[in-house]
Amino acid sequence: MKTIGIISDTHGMLRTTVHKALQGMDLIIHAGDVGSPEVLKVLRKIAPVYAVRGNMDGGELGVILSPTEVVDIKGTLFYVLHDLGRLDLDPVAAGFSGVIYGHTHKPAHEQKNGVIYLNPGSAGPKRFQLPVTLAIMTIDGSDQEPEIKTDFIDLEE
Repeated sequence: MKTIGIISDTHGMLRTTVHKALQGMDLIIHAGDVGSPEVLKVLRKIAPVYAVRGNMDGGELGVILSPTEVVDIKGTLFYVLHDLGRLDLDPVAAGFSGVIYGHTHKPAHEQKNGVIYLNPGSAGPKRFQLPVTLAIMTIDGSDQEPEIKTDFIDLEE
């Protein structure tokens, strides 16, 4: 069994409570708009990190991050990109179990044709009336159980 922390849209802000919520993860996936190389540096101290470039990731991040990643977790394949509107493949035909994305800051989880589509929401600065969220996914063989988490946040940070 593997436990994956999934975040997006940190925009250079890594809250202490997000850092704590990700402790003990086997892997972290960041679905773009990282905002600062420092965020990745801190996350890599917790677990291995896969991250993609978001529309706000310029400068150094624009160079080092790819717009997409394929994450293979013991044969379970996930396609990671920032903006779901830029999905340029058929996940079912390509053999993906899930598509992980960000961009909207709105957490979402649905299943279509056997593929999980997961947006962890935004773990960065609070925006509009949207909650600050992340996702935790447990993978046990071919079973994936994603959960969007809001109960870890202290907005006084």
